[in-house]
Amino acid sequence: MKLLRNIARILLGIALVSAGISHLGSNRTEFLAQVPTWLPLEPDFVVVASGVVEIVLGLGLVFVKRYRQQFGVLTALFFIAIFPGNIAQFTEQRDAFGLNTDEARAIRLLFQPVLVVWALWSTGAFAYIRELLARARK
Repeated sequence: MKLLRNIARILLGIALVSAGISHLGSNRTEFLAQVPTWLPLEPDFVVVASGVVEIVLGLGLVFVKRYRQQFGVLTALFFIAIFPGNIAQFTEQRDAFGLNTDEARAIRLLFQPVLVVWALWSTGAFAYIRELLARARK
């Protein structure tokens, strides 16, 4: 099981670094479609900043063993934080990444919770969260 979790963590880290790099270059315009119009920030800044965060999180997941669980929590929180962008893409019917129908955009929404669980499970962060909650109750 530990091997499977490590493989899952490394794959998630690689995917984040890859996505982050594409935020800065090849898919920058596509990612603009996911920035909610109500967000009071320059859309291009949001795309670049989220790309940098993805790169840092991905590298942390792969290379920073000491804080692996914390990186898992931060990655899960990042996936939660960007979820409004996915919702905006759906509600505003914005085409990007081949998501050009309401059905495709709706299906995409279902994968965000999977990413949150993936980040927490693959890093052992569920145990870390339980420990934090137990300490808070004392």
